[in-house]
Amino acid sequence: MPMQTDPRRFAGLLRRRGLLAAAMALAGPLPAMAQAWPARPIVMIVPQAPGGTNDIVGRLVSQKLAEMLGASVVVENRPGAGGNIGTQAVANAPRDGYTLLMTISSSQAINPALYRNPGFDPVADFRPVGLIGSVPNVLLAHPSFPAHSVPQLLAMARGRPDEFRYASAGNGTLNHLLGEMLNSMAGIRLQHVPYKGVAPALNDVLGGQVPLLFGSLPSTLAHIQAGRLRALAVSGATRSPVLPDVPTIGESVPGYNGTLWVGLFAPVGVPADVLARLQDAMARALAASDLRDRLQASGVELAAPAERPVSPAQFAALLREDIAKWAGIVKASGASLD
Repeated sequence: MPMQTDPRRFAGLLRRRGLLAAAMALAGPLPAMAQAWPARPIVMIVPQAPGGTNDIVGRLVSQKLAEMLGASVVVENRPGAGGNIGTQAVANAPRDGYTLLMTISSSQAINPALYRNPGFDPVADFRPVGLIGSVPNVLLAHPSFPAHSVPQLLAMARGRPDEFRYASAGNGTLNHLLGEMLNSMAGIRLQHVPYKGVAPALNDVLGGQVPLLFGSLPSTLAHIQAGRLRALAVSGATRSPVLPDVPTIGESVPGYNGTLWVGLFAPVGVPADVLARLQDAMARALAASDLRDRLQASGVELAAPAERPVSPAQFAALLREDIAKWAGIVKASGASLD
């Protein structure tokens, strides 16, 4: 005999199914299973214009980092306000590991002293991913400039104060403060000419409109090698392996030392496992001989040997030390951008 169905039971079953369908419709579609990171391109924001130190370094590093992660890493320049605009963008980005900050110490360690409210906290808003290295600036002169060394420049500047000018990428940038530090420590008065970025400053020095410039080694090395600019001295404590015959400013002005570092950060709040993968991939990228060779050839002095990278904790400590150091220099120079 065919099975008999209780009509009341059947009606109750239909009602329950109807209620379930209605609830699912109100709730919307079920979320897809979370995709493993990285599932889409990663954006590496450079808070300066193209052609600067961290733009050059960022484009080199992004290629190797993409290889290590198995995902695209796209460099995006967001210049403005001495690096504050791009840095703010990363500080406010979603904490998902898809937005990173490739920056230099002038933005991360100097801007907090130059601006009352730069729009970010360099320590609290970020987590270090990897320190790449340091980059000396070079005190450069147009080939027509009569001084061929720092002692000659100092003698000219002391004899004719306020007559000689130097260009920079803008008020409060490292190459501005390096000039102010030289003025203070050497007792001279070079006149500062700020530009909106390193490219227009460099163009005017190449054209002879302004005779002097503190320029990062990666962004000016080709011009030095071609004879379009004369390297008077490097800003670091030691001579650069790329320019071994060029003295340091400290050889003529004892105690003078100013370099910038380049490093990668993620916004605070990125999941711990994603941050760990980023840090590991960055360490492996910086251990790769091809990347190391290309960075060193561009003038970057790598932070550590391939087998012993700088740890994120050590990088964080360096950032805190530099914030304190540059706060004193900015205060002594009287520079302010507010």
